[in-house]
Amino acid sequence: MAKISVPHFLLLLLSFSICIAAKIYQPISDSHRSLASDLFTSTDPSYPSLEAAYEALRVFEVLGIEKKTHVSTTSCPKVLENLGSSSPLKDLYYALKVNGILKCKVDAKVLKGVASRLKATVKDASTLLDIYYSIGSLVLIKNQDSNVDVLLADADGTFHSIKALSQSDGRWRYSSDNPKSSTYAAGLALEALAGVISLASSEIDQSKVNTVKNDISKLFDTIEKYDDGTFYFDEKFVDGHEHQGTLSTTSSVVRGVTAFAAAIAGKINVCGLISIPLILSLPETVYSLTKKDQLKVRVTTALGSTAPPLTVKLVRAFSTGAKDSAIIESKIVLLDSDSKKDYATGGQIHVPIYVTGIIEVSNAEIAILDSDLGSVETRKTLDLAGNDVVSLSANHLQKLRFSFQLTTPHGHVFKPHQAFLKLRHETEVEHIFVVGNTNKKFEIVLVKISIPLILSLPETVYSLTKKDQLKVRVTTALGSTAPPLTVKLVRAFSTGAKDSAIIESKELQYDQKSGLHVLDIFPKNVDVGAYVFVFEIVLLDSDSKKDYATGGQIHVPIYVTGIIEVSNAEIAILDSDLGSVETRKTLDLAGNDVVSLSANHLQKLRFSFQLTTPHGHVFKPHQAFLKLRHETEVEHIFVVGNTNKKFEIVLVKPTLIAFELGVIEDFLGLVEKLFYLSGKYDIELTVGDAVMENSFLRLLGHVELDFPEAPEKASRPPPPAVDPYSRYGPKAEIAHIFRVPEKRPPQNLSLVFLGLILLPFVGFLIGLLRLGVNLKNFPSSTVPATFAILFQLGIGAVLLLYVLFWLKLDLFTTLKTLGFLGAFLLFVGHSTLSHLASTSAKLKSA
Repeated sequence: MAKISVPHFLLLLLSFSICIAAKIYQPISDSHRSLASDLFTSTDPSYPSLEAAYEALRVFEVLGIEKKTHVSTTSCPKVLENLGSSSPLKDLYYALKVNGILKCKVDAKVLKGVASRLKATVKDASTLLDIYYSIGSLVLIKNQDSNVDVLLADADGTFHSIKALSQSDGRWRYSSDNPKSSTYAAGLALEALAGVISLASSEIDQSKVNTVKNDISKLFDTIEKYDDGTFYFDEKFVDGHEHQGTLSTTSSVVRGVTAFAAAIAGKINVCGLISIPLILSLPETVYSLTKKDQLKVRVTTALGSTAPPLTVKLVRAFSTGAKDSAIIESKIVLLDSDSKKDYATGGQIHVPIYVTGIIEVSNAEIAILDSDLGSVETRKTLDLAGNDVVSLSANHLQKLRFSFQLTTPHGHVFKPHQAFLKLRHETEVEHIFVVGNTNKKFEIVLVKISIPLILSLPETVYSLTKKDQLKVRVTTALGSTAPPLTVKLVRAFSTGAKDSAIIESKELQYDQKSGLHVLDIFPKNVDVGAYVFVFEIVLLDSDSKKDYATGGQIHVPIYVTGIIEVSNAEIAILDSDLGSVETRKTLDLAGNDVVSLSANHLQKLRFSFQLTTPHGHVFKPHQAFLKLRHETEVEHIFVVGNTNKKFEIVLVKPTLIAFELGVIEDFLGLVEKLFYLSGKYDIELTVGDAVMENSFLRLLGHVELDFPEAPEKASRPPPPAVDPYSRYGPKAEIAHIFRVPEKRPPQNLSLVFLGLILLPFVGFLIGLLRLGVNLKNFPSSTVPATFAILFQLGIGAVLLLYVLFWLKLDLFTTLKTLGFLGAFLLFVGHSTLSHLASTSAKLKSA
């Protein structure tokens, strides 16, 4: 049993994730920080939960990454929202964790309210997670605001409640109702117990603490080990809770045991010999000889705690350019023999170091030399550390030499990675020269420079029909006029026959007006096609040969085009077996002739024509296609093959395309390709080539084909292509068929029913006459008479509204209108009746 003290136990985290075997433990570098920053920083600064925000903040804090600002902008409002409301315990816990890092402006009253709620929850909690989040939150509040009362009145009872969930193997249950035990839960329980100890108002019974120590020892009995020596804790599946991986489980146990060890006095006994890795790091890897910087090395444990007594020895140091030649040799030794059992030094650690210094620049000199003798005509010294500038002049027959010397602080010759000399013209044209080193001095010599001549062609496509001239322009690299010269066409060859030259050693004529070198007429053996012309520049003046560079032979691709003559076009229907011609028709492909043919599936269709170049040679185009298109838009394309001097295609039984006359294939092929569709087929010919000026696509005519009936399993023609723009065009007219009207009753019967409907109204009128209705009481005064008339009109309007309701109005419109008419009738009717009542009262009193 190895005894590890509380500070030392902080180092168990990496002991579970790093192999015990001797390895090189490298310190955290900027690449690790950059990777973590990219991993936890997204374009959207918000995080899905406060738990995710805390994980990002914690990583930034451990690695020393300043990324808190973009997180606090969105996380602090969430923290305040969760602390100010009755949020779940887990949300409160992570809100306080985030607040501990970001220092959000949380009111003390809010923390007091949260603490009161948490203490009440601890008292009544029955599950481990509720206790864990509650105790953890109280510990966080204690660390963030010491004025808040977070002490537990019954800490012993809470300690006992957590301990009651432990198992004999050192693992814990999540609740008393769940008999399954969990290693991950053990870590949570130990962390909660540590929190209870720190929140206790009085000291916890030591016997209970010792019992937990024994549980930890039992827990370490379940520790497992990979083949490479890495220790880890494994988790078993727990019903009702998410399965935790080995990393999460190990991390939970490490946090729990570390927290518990920090909260108690004494040591915790764990089984096994676990070597704690030591990390060697350098605060800086760049040191200046000029500033006399000191080489500093820091050694800590894997989690940053203080290392045991040790010495760091520089085993050896070597230049990256001479790894086998050591400058210093030494080794690393732990001073305490017991520490050698508990700590892993990691063997030799290689760290790249850059030593810098101020380089002395001396002996700078610039000179103009004679080109032939090499004698110095002008020499000037320079102080490169200052702002000295020089003014020189030279011609193209002279040289420019520039040299200087570089020395390290220790007096050695220094060779820089880059040393360039740039010449920049006032027109911004520039050229860069690489400065080379000769022993102890860096030197560059600019000798007289040959000016390159550029050969170019205004056009690379020439027409034999138009009798175009081949023109060549020669200028200097900057576009100025070239010296006297001639351009020679060394040779020209077809791209398909590079070894057979069609032109050899022909000199181009110089045109004084245009400044171009011209080939008046192409030779007879230059026909339409693609060629490569090889040119050569010949300088006439011997002095110019020293000043100009011609560049040797220049290869230029040339395309010669022309109008191709189409002749002997013929289309025929042949007998399938005998090959005799049944129908033959000639065509003028240069015109608009069309033909009309008919054939059945037992016959052939032969089409042939001839193409001739302007020089009378047979021409073979890149593309020659014959297309048959059915009236249903089903089509098939055939490639036209050439036989000697004629292009010919034979469609046989009914398929086919023959590249040579007489080739016959199974007729079912074409029948299937055309989906057994009989009827009219348009014949379309396409002939084209890059050098053919009169490429064409034309309709030859049509042919009526009689195919047999399609078998049941034959493939069907594809549906016609739909024009994507047709959806925006006019739609087809929709024709509706309306239902036949129901049979109506006879007219006489309808009139009888109309009379019966009007009969009550007639009775109403008779009743009025029998009662002696009159207008004697109608008001005679102006105002009462007006109200009476309006009242009668209102009654009439109500009757009219009933009629409209019967004819067209809906119920809601009728009721709304009736409401307005009712209010109107109430007003005018009340005025009319009041007048009649007062008149009647006066008559009675009289």
